[in-house]
Amino acid sequence: MSIELETANPDQSLEVEAPLLVVENLFKRYGKGCERCLELTGPDLETNLCRNCGALIACADVNFEIYPGEVLGVVGESGSGKTTVLRCLYKDIEPTSGKAFLQAFNNGQTDIFQTNSQQARYLQDFLMGMVRQNPAMGLRLHITAGGNIAERLLAADWRTVSEIRERSSGLLDRMEVPIKRMDDFPAFFSGGMQQRVQIAKALANQPVLILLDEMTTGLDVSVQAGVIDLVKEVQRESGVAIIVVSHDLGVIRLLSERTLVMKNGRIVESGLTDQIMEDPQHAYTQLLVSSTNY
Repeated sequence: MSIELETANPDQSLEVEAPLLVVENLFKRYGKGCERCLELTGPDLETNLCRNCGALIACADVNFEIYPGEVLGVVGESGSGKTTVLRCLYKDIEPTSGKAFLQAFNNGQTDIFQTNSQQARYLQDFLMGMVRQNPAMGLRLHITAGGNIAERLLAADWRTVSEIRERSSGLLDRMEVPIKRMDDFPAFFSGGMQQRVQIAKALANQPVLILLDEMTTGLDVSVQAGVIDLVKEVQRESGVAIIVVSHDLGVIRLLSERTLVMKNGRIVESGLTDQIMEDPQHAYTQLLVSSTNY
């Protein structure tokens, strides 16, 4: 979808691409909460735990857009709320309030946070893919690598065995997982190879949006580099939009064009990744940049 804007010359128009995803005022609270929760939490107070009622504010006032083919980074320390944002978008958890509109779902007219269970399954099976920090959460470790991908294809109404197997083997080969290991269990794969299988599974149904949650955490530096390079290649080839979450600004720098910086459940800075790296404005971002090795 594109929007035409009028220009000075009435015979010309400028097309502006519509966002793929728009998130408005995303708020997730654990606990009953009170009217002072937002006042008593946040980066300035260095806490996301309300001292008045004990509620945990996982994220609040989260607003952003991502465009087709864009890679958006979300960086922050543990507990900053970045993974909560992904889990809300993927319908793992329900937000306390807020809205999100995905252009590929009902032409962006329906708030995906208000979808029923059947619609949520459609979003997960057809339109989005998720790569989790812990492969045990994203894979069935005692089902074959090919079987994990086949499971996702079956959920998206693939029914021909030969086509499913061909698609699975093609994805594993693209992810540099040896085809001869297609019928092996991921439980016996290295961490890096498990993540490659997760990425293959996430890509199976050609989603419009992929969510990457700390995909390199716990991997050796050399393995991290290989996984990051692979994601960059796949993104260039497929044009899929990606939201990548990490506590490591170095990873974000290598992958993303724009970046959101989160602390204590709030976005404290946002902008082009290069600009944030060269001229960080918030004190927390300055600390992240100064501690990052390039």
